[in-house]
Amino acid sequence: MNSTELVGYAASALVVASLAMTSVVRLRAISLVGSVIFVVYGALLPSVPIVVTNLAIAALNIWFLARELGGGRDLGAVVVPADSPFLADFLRHHDRDIRDFQPDFDASRPADVSIVLMRDGLPAGVVRGDMAGDTLHLTLDYVLRAYRDSRLGHWLFGRGSTVLRSRGIAVVESAGTTDAHRAYLTRMGFGTDDGKRYTREL
Repeated sequence: MNSTELVGYAASALVVASLAMTSVVRLRAISLVGSVIFVVYGALLPSVPIVVTNLAIAALNIWFLARELGGGRDLGAVVVPADSPFLADFLRHHDRDIRDFQPDFDASRPADVSIVLMRDGLPAGVVRGDMAGDTLHLTLDYVLRAYRDSRLGHWLFGRGSTVLRSRGIAVVESAGTTDAHRAYLTRMGFGTDDGKRYTREL
């Protein structure tokens, strides 16, 4: 096996790995790297069809990544009744994934506030919590795997926080139940004094 073949195998491995990604952003990013390496591989052969095809794939990946990360997505939030049949079905369908992220969540427990997060007109996550004065204690802050690298969380606690403030919410509080959850809360700008309760002012 010569060095040119190694480049080709590396590019192939990255393209295959990208197809295993559940995150849209990771899929596009890994596919982009794979297509760039395929361009190098095509140039080493040399093979014009391989170079042209993968330049086109790289350009498409860059375009989709820019669209995904550049704020062009239509993000929204809809307040729904806690006993909404749609909400119950959504939570039941994604129960296993929710428990991986927030194992203490109990879907049968009533909530003062239930919000469905929207992305391009489609449901992408759910936020639930209980009110204590002007503080919302989150019992669930969940986004589908495919969109966890998008800007839904930043939007909700940033520009989109009007949906929370309009309900009299000034502070959001959450318990960091897993390492992944704690890392997410930190990225969203939540602070903590004891490592157990994370808070963010809106």
